[in-house]
Amino acid sequence: MPQFRKKPRVPRHRPPSLKDSALPRILRRIAAAVAVLMLVTVVSTFGFHRAAGGQADWWSALYMALITISTVGYGEVIPLDSAADRIFAGLASIVGFGAITFLFTSLSMFFLEKDFDQTIRRRRMESEIRKLRGHYIVCGFGRVGRNTAYELLLTGRRFVAIDLAEERFDEHRERFPDLLSLQGDASDDDLLLAADIADAAGVFAVTGDDSRNLMITLTAKQLNPAVRVVARAHEVRNIAKMRKAGADDVISPDFTGGMRIASAMIRPNVVTFLDELHRSDRALRVEEVRVPDEFPPTALGAVCRRASEYVLLAVRDGESWVFNPEEEHVLSAGQVVIAMASARGREEIEACLAPRLA
Repeated sequence: MPQFRKKPRVPRHRPPSLKDSALPRILRRIAAAVAVLMLVTVVSTFGFHRAAGGQADWWSALYMALITISTVGYGEVIPLDSAADRIFAGLASIVGFGAITFLFTSLSMFFLEKDFDQTIRRRRMESEIRKLRGHYIVCGFGRVGRNTAYELLLTGRRFVAIDLAEERFDEHRERFPDLLSLQGDASDDDLLLAADIADAAGVFAVTGDDSRNLMITLTAKQLNPAVRVVARAHEVRNIAKMRKAGADDVISPDFTGGMRIASAMIRPNVVTFLDELHRSDRALRVEEVRVPDEFPPTALGAVCRRASEYVLLAVRDGESWVFNPEEEHVLSAGQVVIAMASARGREEIEACLAPRLA
C-alpha cells in the first residue's frame, strides 16, 4: 500500500464580519455620543437644581435640563436670574444639542452603512459565483446540507449554498470561511440561475422537505438538462417520484442509516474501513474520474503510473468492471477510472487524462 501524504491543512481564513467595514467605528461614535449626552443631562440636572436654591425638586431640574438640551424651551420652571446661571444654560444647550445631532447622524450612518455593506458583499459574492465552472449547488444548508458541503470542501470542490434562512450561513462561517451563499427558495428559477446552474456540475436537493426537493429537481433539470441532480427523500415512497422528476440519484438518510446499522453488525471491519476513509486526516476517498470523449485508446500504464497520492482500484466500461486493472489495460473514451485517492491524487489523475485531449 503506497504511503499517502498528510492532507494539507485547510486554510482558516478570517470569516467576513463587521470588522471588515466601517461599522465598528460608527458604533464607537454612537456609544461616545450617548455617553456625552447622558453626562450633559446629569450635569445640567445638578446645575439647575443648584440654581433653584432648593426651591425646585429633582424632577423639575431634570425637566429643565431636557428642554434646554433639546432646545425645545416649553417654559422655564426654574428661573435663571444670574448671569452665571444663564451662561451655564447656554453651554448646556450648545453641548447637549451638539451631542444629539452627532448621535442621530451616527445612527443614520449606521443603518445606511449596514445596508451598503451587505449590498457590497452580495455583489462581490455574485461576481465570484459567475467565475465558477464545474461547481456544485447545495440546496438546503441544514445538517445534511452542511455535511454535504463539508465533504465538497475537504475534497477541493467549489460549491454554492442556497437556503431560506440566511442566519444558517452566518452561524457556520468559521467552518466554511470562503462560503459562497444565496438566500432564498432554491426551487426558484432566478436563484438557480444566480448560482450559475448552466455551468454547474451537479445540484444537491437536500432540504428537509421532500416536496421542495422535488420542485428543486424539476427546476434544475428544466434549466440545465445535463446537470446531475442528487436528491434527498425523507419518505422512501417519494424516491420513485423524484426519479421521475429527473433526479439522477435519490438518497433516503433513514433507509441508508438502517443499512449502515445492519452492516455495522454483520460486517464490522468493512464499516470500520469505510469510516477510516472519511475520518482520516488525510481525507482519502474512493474517487471516480471519467475518461474524456476525445481521449484516444491508450494503455493504462502509459497514462496513470503508480503514485503516492492514489491507488487504482477498477475501471468501469459500460456495465462491465475490470478490478485491479493491469498496466496493459486499454483506456478509451467514456470509461470511468475508480481510485482510492486524496484530493490531490484525484487532480493528478485528471491531469494525466487532460493532456490527451490535445
